[in-house]
Amino acid sequence: MGTLIISAILALIALGFDRPVYWLAAAGLLYLYVRYVRPDQGSAGSSPTRGAAGPSGGVAGGSGGGSGGSGRVDTSYRAYRQRRDQMARWERRYRRERPWNNRK
Repeated sequence: MGTLIISAILALIALGFDRPVYWLAAAGLLYLYVRYVRPDQGSAGSSPTRGAAGPSGGVAGGSGGGSGGSGRVDTSYRAYRQRRDQMARWERRYRRERPWNNRK
């Protein structure tokens, strides 16, 4: 689907040399593509929210027994836990590699 949207954007840009309104349409389509379609096609652990960045282990769901809204809360909490654990690992590594900075 991304290829179709990109080709539509390029077609609107090409047609925009005669009518600048097409450039505005291409810009709007590009904005919608980058904002809503592109983030979902990232790595397996990417989240639709902007706060979940970096390499994460993915969202491996168990049995999905519940309403549609509960899954989103679960994945955002799981992403939060993964970010928190990664930060704790980085802090422990930093303290281990630089013991002279920890003295008070």
